[in-house]
Amino acid sequence: MDAAPLPRVSPGRLGELGPINWVVWQVLSRASGTDDAHLFSTLGRTGGLFRGWLHFSGKLMPGGRLPRAEAELVILRVAHLRECDYETDHHRRLGRKAGLTAEEIERVAAGPTAEGWTPRQRALLATVDQLVSTRTVDDATWSGLAAHYDDRRLIEIVLLINQYEGLAATITTLRIDRDTFA
Repeated sequence: MDAAPLPRVSPGRLGELGPINWVVWQVLSRASGTDDAHLFSTLGRTGGLFRGWLHFSGKLMPGGRLPRAEAELVILRVAHLRECDYETDHHRRLGRKAGLTAEEIERVAAGPTAEGWTPRQRALLATVDQLVSTRTVDDATWSGLAAHYDDRRLIEIVLLINQYEGLAATITTLRIDRDTFA
């Protein structure tokens, strides 16, 4: 069995994170159910950029206007398409807390055409697929999504998809190790 490639940037500790980011990392790790949320101990090495990213990210999830279960569907689909196990691990847990069933979480891998989605969920997942694969959304897919969401939420959905796709790219490029949960 091949070992996972080593991280390109090792997780930081107090010396690399500084006192503020070290405390933030500790708090977020505990909230995530792990002793070391490697994402935060790695990105925390960027100083104030980390805190700015956390603010932006937190405004989308959990602080966004999109219902939490729908945000988790978006994130899980992005994680699946980008083959980002780190995101998948965390958002399976968060998806269950947000009210997604185990069946729904598993069905995410099958995509928007799978049986069982509501029209709203299907439109949301189709938008994720199209934006991730083509970097845009055609008029038909947009119209399908716009039938279910107001302008503010439409913008938020696009930002959420791109935030988590960018995060998946960051995680896989830096080869951030998956977390161990308590």
